Amino acid sequence: MKIIAMYLPQYHSFPENDEWWGKGYTEWTAVKRAKPLFNGHNQPEVPFDGYYDLVNDQPDTFKRQAELAEKYGVYGFSIYQYWFKGHQLMEKPMEILLSHPEIKLNYCIAWANETWTRTWYGLQENVLMAQEYGDRTDWKRHFDYNLRFFRDPRYIKVGNRPVFQIYRTHDIEKLAEMKECWDRWAREAGFDGLFWIGGNTAQQSDSRRDLMDGWYDFEPGRTLNHHFSRVRRCRYILGTCVRHIRNIIVSKITGGNGRMIVERRIPIRWILDSIASRPYEENEYPGIIAKWDNTPRRDYKGLIYTGASPEVFEKTLRALKNKVSGRDCDFVFLNAWNEWGEGAMVEPTERDGYAWLEAVKRVQS
Repeated sequence: MKIIAMYLPQYHSFPENDEWWGKGYTEWTAVKRAKPLFNGHNQPEVPFDGYYDLVNDQPDTFKRQAELAEKYGVYGFSIYQYWFKGHQLMEKPMEILLSHPEIKLNYCIAWANETWTRTWYGLQENVLMAQEYGDRTDWKRHFDYNLRFFRDPRYIKVGNRPVFQIYRTHDIEKLAEMKECWDRWAREAGFDGLFWIGGNTAQQSDSRRDLMDGWYDFEPGRTLNHHFSRVRRCRYILGTCVRHIRNIIVSKITGGNGRMIVERRIPIRWILDSIASRPYEENEYPGIIAKWDNTPRRDYKGLIYTGASPEVFEKTLRALKNKVSGRDCDFVFLNAWNEWGEGAMVEPTERDGYAWLEAVKRVQS
């Protein structure tokens, strides 16, 4: 089983973040200000090896992370790319990785092709960076930028085809035309085309299934929105409504100064049981989460999957290993290596130590 962990590069400051969220903002800003919102709520989470900076630390952080990945059985990272018709955000960490070939780390690119809005604050209509797809000139510029990474011996390939992930394929109207161009340019560069992997996300599924070579399940959204039983959905909605009403009453009584509790909570077993039990097509690559708590970003309006533990995670991972065993392409996508703001990480924490990575190692051994 090749576990590919999604990887967030938002651990350094850059001009757009400074403008949108405040001077010096990084993902750690939200992580550090997190607070417990109910009894037994473990916040803030603190990294075991300290708060890192992916630009100012240069290769040191990547070296440490690569050593951990190799030691504990994580095959590689799928690094988010934020490409907006030539304008990029957070591109420096992957460029630093490319410039240090001595770091033993398999990786590929996951194009996170969403429009950026102030979603964290419930202001989806407030657009920060719009996603546009352009024409062949724009596609060529994007391909040429990525080609330097495709040529890296560490870049994850299927045969002689570099893996390229697209988070939301259904947003790209001219996907077939773009794919045809990229495959031709890849062959001209000495590859056998690209190996295209689209995202099965919380949003609607792309009906153009044959366009992609494979599809990865982006969890937990995929299961929550597409593989959730009616009974569990009703229980989830009812619990959310009760806690929402409670918050309204407390807010009115205290004049807005009362303690708000997290309204949206789901037992993680409801998600992981579905992931472990349902069938997968040959070209569908399962996804998995270890844990989830995005209250650092969204406060009491966030979502927590309760009851997460290394043991439950390990059990689900073993089930997925059996499902992909014997495949030519035995990928499993882990969300995520380091999504600290969403509480979705397997990196060591002060509270849990290396427990999540140890679970991976036991499954892979």
